[in-house]
Amino acid sequence: MDPLIEITTIPIELEMKVTNARLEYHRGTAQMQVSRDKGGLRIQSQPIRVNIDTFESRSSVTPTTPQVIQQQAQRGVQGAYRATAVLAQQGRMMMEAQIDQDVIPQLARQQTMGQPNNLNIEFLPTTGPDLSWQGGELSIRYELDKLNFDWRMEQMSFTFVPGDIEFTMTQRPDVVIKYVGGPLYVPPSADPDYEPVDVQA
Repeated sequence: MDPLIEITTIPIELEMKVTNARLEYHRGTAQMQVSRDKGGLRIQSQPIRVNIDTFESRSSVTPTTPQVIQQQAQRGVQGAYRATAVLAQQGRMMMEAQIDQDVIPQLARQQTMGQPNNLNIEFLPTTGPDLSWQGGELSIRYELDKLNFDWRMEQMSFTFVPGDIEFTMTQRPDVVIKYVGGPLYVPPSADPDYEPVDVQA
């Protein structure tokens, strides 16, 4: 005899969605400030310097008072030496003179004709100026422009996002009972295919 009931079970269906954990960070913004220091070209020049000392040259034309006193003193000393020499020479000539010699006219002739005439002609100034000089200087300095960079950065921020597991039921569990047998007749004798059951007493 075949079974009359068919039982079918429907299992539960679940859908699982997994979200992994992650670390998020936000980049900081950067700001740059540029400043410029100007250089330039600097030239320093010092021309040649000439020193002209004309003291000796001017003194040879117009001596100063101390120089005049010193020159006159030297001339006086030299004149005294010359006069002493002349007097000594003349005295010697007179001491060695003989009676028949005329010494005085001879001495007078030597004083007037023996010495050249001094006309006091001089080339003025007798001394030139004293020249000296200092060399010139030239200094060139060139500086390039300078660029200064100032970076300003904000700090980065980190955010931790935890993981997540999500369950979704797509099908509920169920039990299906199905009757697979033929129809039931009451009384059983109403079944067209009814066959009496033999009962042995």
